[in-house]
Amino acid sequence: MQTHHPIFFDCEKKPATGSRGMVVSNHPFASAVGATVLLEGGNAVDACVATLFALTVVEPMMVGLLGGGISHIRMENGRHLIIDGLSTAPSRASETMYQTVSDGLPNYRDTVGRNNLVGPLSVAVPGALAGWCHALEQYGTWALGDVLAPAIRLAEDGFITTPYLSDCIADFQADLSNDKGLARLFLPNGRPLPAGERLVQTDYGQTLRSIASSGAGALYGGTLGDLLVNEIARLGGLISYEDLNSYKVEEREPIRGCYRGYEVIGPPPPASAGVHIVQMLNLLEGFDIASMGYGSSDSVHLLAEVLKIAFADRAVATADPAFIDVPVERLIDKAYAEERRQLIDMSQAKQWSPSVGVSDSHSTTHVTVADALGNVVASTQTINGLFGACLQIPGTGLLANNYMFNFDPHPHTALSVQPGKRVFTSMAPMMVCREQQMKVALGLPGGMRIFPSAFQTLVNLLDHGMTLQEAVEAPRIWTEGGRLEMESTFSAELEMSLVARGHDVVRLQRIAGGMNAIGFSDDGMLTGAACWRADGTPVGISGGLAREGVRFSGL
Repeated sequence: MQTHHPIFFDCEKKPATGSRGMVVSNHPFASAVGATVLLEGGNAVDACVATLFALTVVEPMMVGLLGGGISHIRMENGRHLIIDGLSTAPSRASETMYQTVSDGLPNYRDTVGRNNLVGPLSVAVPGALAGWCHALEQYGTWALGDVLAPAIRLAEDGFITTPYLSDCIADFQADLSNDKGLARLFLPNGRPLPAGERLVQTDYGQTLRSIASSGAGALYGGTLGDLLVNEIARLGGLISYEDLNSYKVEEREPIRGCYRGYEVIGPPPPASAGVHIVQMLNLLEGFDIASMGYGSSDSVHLLAEVLKIAFADRAVATADPAFIDVPVERLIDKAYAEERRQLIDMSQAKQWSPSVGVSDSHSTTHVTVADALGNVVASTQTINGLFGACLQIPGTGLLANNYMFNFDPHPHTALSVQPGKRVFTSMAPMMVCREQQMKVALGLPGGMRIFPSAFQTLVNLLDHGMTLQEAVEAPRIWTEGGRLEMESTFSAELEMSLVARGHDVVRLQRIAGGMNAIGFSDDGMLTGAACWRADGTPVGISGGLAREGVRFSGL
């Protein structure tokens, strides 16, 4: 990694270290669950799935069994695989099912009545539970009931509401109040559940117990599936029994790229991260961004132009590969990067069009786990928007997703709605190796801002020589070709310089969500880091059992 350059920001959190395991998630209780599984002999997959189930309890606004996501697994033998449990469009969906309100940004994906954002028509066929159970069955070592036990306890005994959860409830009070079950749970006495109050989810605890007994079949062909289909039908949605019964988890090979001697590995389409992070790193490889310095006008301008190029290609070329012939090899080709790189003007911002031949979830969660055997999991999961479709299935505690918002509501595009089509996603469960040895695994929530944020973190590590904690907390930028968003920590002088180059700069307090990362040292030590943008908590494990044959002997 490059020589460290001075930075202008302070880290708000401290990393954790360990030699025998690490769990980093966006809630301390969930991280504790995963660490306990490792301590009790489970592997990284067991711990990750247990952590995800716990997160459905303590981060109900972010993740749930009726959502979807992607898990990137590195096995102890060095094999990488991607488990795709993304949601799909119902079989009765169509590319003309929504009435759009604009053909241009920023309202391109808005529809009349917000039908693709809230309510029954925003609900896609869920894949999360199927994906987690598949990962556990194929690559874990624990029984489903044992993995679920901590989440059941959290649901039935309750937990203390964090300010983060309370603020999310307050922000979505209007939509939550339209659903009786959600209002009863999150708006007692008509007011948002305050921080410090215990949240008990009895119905959801019973749902988890039924899954512990019946497995994923409780939803896909069982009683929970019946309740989901009947409620969505009653409200005018499209999900059918056949949609649930025919849902399939996909195992995919990852995208691999090389950047300054490091192998960068990420998820393939319908995820955009693997393709476009490799594409953007290829573009950067022709510049000495390290010498520019982190946060300099040149480096930020260059990052912005690279992001715009990637988004231009992404809009027309990256979607469900079962429906769209995605030109993966061209997008990740270094010769293609050289073609596009020559067009970058370091003195002037440009608008970019695609050279090969539309937004997604803001409310997601991520878990990164490593065990003592060498297994590593980076898993990003979501119900899409905060509280999904703001619709609860009565008697179950289950929140429906609003994954249909990820599709382009306009017809005849690469991302248009089609029956059975997998949703497009920016999820970026990424890993970096050098000479086949793990160096870092990371991921984060944040919709379209996920993979650009992961990309910047990799640049922070590989070019700017930041520590892992610095890299995940560093101020971020984002653009897809319009305005340039920039976190408020950046200087006013930098903003003026970028404006002078033609960028339309907008200041934001936060871009994307809490990143969870694990770094791997040559001496076997693990470092876990979580950033200030969420309740992220790393838990490291060291020590171990007594030396064989050793016991206490008293007088």
